[in-house]
Order: sequence, then structure tokens, then C-alpha cells
Amino acid sequence: MAIQISHRAKAIKPSPTLTVSALAKQMKADGIDVINFGVGEPDFNTPDYIKNEAHKAIDENFTRYTASAGIIELREAIAAKLKRDNNLDCNPNDILVSPGAKASIFFLLMTICDPRDEVLIPSPYWVSYTSQVEMVDAFPILLPTRAASNFKISAEQLEEALESLSNPKALILNSPNNPTGSVYNRKELEKIAAVCIKHNIMIISDEIYEKLIYDGKKHFSIASISDEVREHTVLINGVSKAYAMTGWRLGYAAGPADIIKRAARIQGHTTSCVNSITQKAAIVALNECDGSVAEMREEFQKRRNFLVDELNKIPNLKCRLPRGAFYAMPNISYYIHNNKLGIKNCVEMCEYILREYKVAIVPGSAFGADKYVRFSYATSMENIEEGLKRFKKGLIDSIS
Repeated sequence: MAIQISHRAKAIKPSPTLTVSALAKQMKADGIDVINFGVGEPDFNTPDYIKNEAHKAIDENFTRYTASAGIIELREAIAAKLKRDNNLDCNPNDILVSPGAKASIFFLLMTICDPRDEVLIPSPYWVSYTSQVEMVDAFPILLPTRAASNFKISAEQLEEALESLSNPKALILNSPNNPTGSVYNRKELEKIAAVCIKHNIMIISDEIYEKLIYDGKKHFSIASISDEVREHTVLINGVSKAYAMTGWRLGYAAGPADIIKRAARIQGHTTSCVNSITQKAAIVALNECDGSVAEMREEFQKRRNFLVDELNKIPNLKCRLPRGAFYAMPNISYYIHNNKLGIKNCVEMCEYILREYKVAIVPGSAFGADKYVRFSYATSMENIEEGLKRFKKGLIDSIS
């Protein structure tokens, strides 16, 4: 008799972004010329000054278990970064270093959520938020946004939603946002924070794309509004996006010491700690700078400008200019409703574009946005130019 799979495991769907990337990589391995816009990681290499520190750690045999929450030198470096960049006063006991920001969020949800608690999530949303909330037996409550509001919730919308809930526990706020690239300004965050304080809910502020904001704008962390807001906030960040270190797997959470302490206990019984070599490399990434972050940001801005301009030249397609991260979300609803191929939704459209035109993009339904698709411009300008030509031809051919 076969062992029964748990309801929890049955309910979890595979990550659409990782699925698209894996399929595109397999097609490339099979000799097919695929342009991949699905990947959510910088196409730049980790800077040499960071890699050199990793080599040094290996040579010095820094290869054993560390404290579960992270080595003290790294947590001190994170605290210094939070003070320098975000005007936040933290000490090492306020910080948990995890194997990726994704793990930081999950351990935090495990810490604060009981079964049937409600976690509010603006939509479109990063694909793992809803799954992680469900994995801790809580309920994701989606707050729909529109292109006209730059895909941002308002304090009034949040207030209205909270008044209708029975067990609200937290709001997950992602700025800069994946998949929309939207960025909240200080005034917007102050109003949202006031509502969270009023209803005594935790703010989980995912700021992993902090260093990737364009047009001369600066990132503002909601935790820095006041001491009271800070006590209601856990900030999530890491080294993956800013320093092109996705495969190194290091994220962190910073927040009230008691919450962090208990999340560290959960981590201690699951993943133990982040690998020691990555931790040493991350110290240098945070403490030093060779200009590579600024260079990467400038290149992403050039690609963004070109991509969005060209997308908006496609007939009957609209795309908002993203202010951060490295994603663009064009609305393809016209082609879904008017094609002659029997395509009924964005998933089928993405499958058609991949199969017939060898371009990999992620369907917006993965993020709660059925009328959209997501492009990642974390790829070369050459790929963007060629991929856009194929994408445009695929759309036009679908209706002609």
C-alpha cells in the first residue's frame, strides 16, 4: 500500500519562474536557440573582490558549522549596512542570517503564524509568498492592484481589507516589487505603516531589490519611519540581487529580537546555518565596494528603457515603466481575446511563444495577474533585441 502524501505537500505547486527557466535551459541544452526572459537573477558575475574572500575562507579552512543565526562578524556587517543605508539601529541579536531571503521569510512566517491566521499580500505578488503562507497553515489574503495605481496598494485599501478579516497577522510588502517593478515612496509607506500599527499587525518588508532603483531615486525602508513602526516590522534582504550572488544563498531578516531569536531556533532545527564560506564572502560584499553594483544598475536601466519602449511600440500592447528590480509586465489581454489559435489565457500564450518562437517568458497568472506576462531584463541587450523581435512576431501572427 502506497504511503499517503500530506495535504500540505499536495497543495504546493511548483514555482512557475523556476519551471520556465528549467525548461528554457533544457531546450538550450538540446541545441534549441531559446531567448530566456524568465530568469530572476542578474546575468552578471559575482564581483572578484567577493570571490577572492571566498577563496581565502577555503584556504584558511573556514569550512565548519557556524552559529545558526550567522557568524557575529556578518551580523555586525549587516547592522552597519542597515544603519548606513536605511537609518536603522540594529544589533546582532536583531538579525538572522538564512540560506536565502526566501528561507528568512519562511522561518519568520513559521514564527508568527498560527493556523487560520491571515497574511495580506498585494497582487501581483512574488510566487512564493502565497505558497509559504499556506505551508504554515495560514491564509493568504490578496489585495488586487491596478496598472493605473502603478500596481501599489493604498492605505485606504489596506484599512478596508483589515476591517473584514477575523485573524489578520501580517502584511507582506515588497518594494521594489517582483514582478511589477513598482516602488513605494515615503509618504505611501507612512500611511500604510499607520494602518498596520492601528490594527497591530506585523509588516514583513521584502527589500531584496533595494539596490536596483532607477532614475536617480532612492530606496526608503518602512522600518525607518519610527521606533514604533520598527517594532512592528521585520525587514528582509540579502546579497543575491545586488551583488549577483544568487547561487551563494544568503538572505537575512532584521527585526524585534524576540521574533528573531525564535525564528533562529526554527532554522537551527531545519537548515542549521548558511554555509560558512558564503558568510565570509558576504561580509566583504557588504563592507566594501568596487563600483560593480552601480555599474550593474546603470546597465539594467538602459535595458529597461529599451525593453519598455519597444514593448509599447507593439500594437495593442501596454507596459508600465518599472521603477525598480529588473522586470517588466506588459498587458497582452488584446492578444488573448483576439487570437485565431484558440489561446484562452496567458499560460497558453506563453507556451505558444516558447514553442513556436523560442522565447521564454513567465505567465502573469503565476503572480496573480492573468492579463499580463513578465519579462526579466536580466539578460544581454543582444538577447533583448532578438527576443523582442520574436515576441512581436508571435503576437502579430496569432491574430493574422
